[in-house]
Order: sequence, then C-alpha cells, then structure tokens
Amino acid sequence: MKQRKTMYLLMTLLMFAWGLEYIFAKQALDVMESLTLVFFKYSIGFVVVLLIKLKMEGRKLFQKKDIPLFLLCAIFGEVGYFYLEYTAMDFLPVSLITIVLAFVPALSILIERVIYKRKPTKKMNLGILFCIAGIILVIGVDYRILLQGRIVGYLLAFGAVLSWNLYNFLTASLHERYGSVTLTLNQLICTILLVWPFALTHLPDPGTVSMEVVGGILYLGTLSTGIGFIIQVRSLLILGPTVTAIFSNFLPVTTTLFGWLILKETISPVQTLGGAIVIAAGYIVIKEKGRAEEFTDDRES
Repeated sequence: MKQRKTMYLLMTLLMFAWGLEYIFAKQALDVMESLTLVFFKYSIGFVVVLLIKLKMEGRKLFQKKDIPLFLLCAIFGEVGYFYLEYTAMDFLPVSLITIVLAFVPALSILIERVIYKRKPTKKMNLGILFCIAGIILVIGVDYRILLQGRIVGYLLAFGAVLSWNLYNFLTASLHERYGSVTLTLNQLICTILLVWPFALTHLPDPGTVSMEVVGGILYLGTLSTGIGFIIQVRSLLILGPTVTAIFSNFLPVTTTLFGWLILKETISPVQTLGGAIVIAAGYIVIKEKGRAEEFTDDRES
C-alpha cells in the first residue's frame, strides 16, 4: 500500500514534468525534425539511466530472446508515440493534443476487457463514457477548423494513443524478468539504434539552435526521459498499465497551464469544460481501478 501511495505521488509530479515537456518540445521542433529530437533527448536520457543502472542494478542488460520485445517497445512507445505526438503539433496546439491523449486509459481498460477478461466496474464504465464525451466536446467545438485540415492532427494524436497502450502492455509483460532501470535502459538503447541513421542525416542548422533550445533538450533528456521513464516503467509494475495510463488525463491541466504561462496559447471555455470532464472522469476510473487491483492483490496474498 505504501509503495502504491509513493507511486501515485511520483506519477503526479511526473505529469507536471511531462506537461512542461510539450513546451520545450514545441520550441525544439521549430528548428529540427521530430525523430532528430527523439534521438537527442534519448541519448541524454541513456547516459542518465546508465549511471543509475550501474549503481542500482549492475551490468546485466537483456536476454537474446527478449530483443524482439524490446524493439517493439521502442517502435510503439518511443519512436511511434513521440513521432505521432510531435507531428501532431504541426496541426494542433499542445493543449488539445494532451486532451486527446487522455483517451489512453479508456483504450487501456478496453484492452484489459478483451484480452485479459478483466471486467470494469459500473463506475469505471461511466468514467470511460464521460472521458469520451469530454474528448468529443473538445474536438466537436473545433469542427470548422477540423474541415480545413486539422483532422490530420487528431488522427495523429489518436495514433499516439494506440501506440502508447501497446507500449504499456508490452513493458508490463517484461517486468517479470527485468528491474525497472534495466528495462528502461534496454528500451532507450533500442530506440537510439532505430532512429540514429535518420537523426544524423537530418541534423539542424547550428545557427538556428539557440541556447534556449539546448536547455530545453537537456531538460527533455535528463528529467523528462531519463528520470521520467524510470518512474513510468516502475509504475507499470506497481500500479499496472491502466492506472499508469490514467495519469495522462492530468496532462491537459499541466500543459494548458504551461502553454498559457510560456507560449501564450489560448483555449476556449467549451474546450476547457471538455478537458475538465476528461480529468474528472479519469479520477473516477483511477480510484475504482486502484481499489479493484488492491482487492485482487489482497486475495492473492
């Protein structure tokens, strides 16, 4: 129980860190390709996680039989998710993207229902419905712009939702054989190997990279990727894929806050209402899902 409470706190703090990530990422994407940014931030994150791993979990990395799984984690969770998310920023403001990404836990519960036969409670179903309603409200009020091409941004964001769910369940399945730090490091290695050929042939013009962008990339690599992914992977073990995914519902709050403070972005009152519905629905689901998993743990122990 103490582990779960600690992880709830760490995941809440991580949502603030990731909310700020969108701001720095948007600034960096003005001067470089999305996969080039992924390469830079994961290379920095690799150094951070490697130092932590050598101190905490030794030098052992992975078993050969698990290499395909680690590659799939990298393809869906790191390369696919961030490519889709960052590309969506060309079509949508970051506040809208994070609200669409709040659909992650709803899809996660559906996956658990279909594949693992875990039945959600009535309150969880209600939370999912309100989550979907909130997202429809956010997208629906934007219908005029949607017809002008921004539908591409929504499709990219929903693609990121699917990719992140696949990543969560794949990572959770590997926790039986690896510690959280080792698991994170292996995924970083696979991601770097996948994107470096593209990144090194699409480097930004040095004259366009300001110190502000460099500082943002350092933040993305050290805190958001290095420390952040260790927390995320650990949460998949302690809280499970669905509860971990539900925390993404709080990203609209933190991202909108930072977008307003730093990027001077605006969001309409109706879209704000939709975001509030999504967040409230996420709270209902996380509370019910956490209670159900605690009950399951008690029965097994």
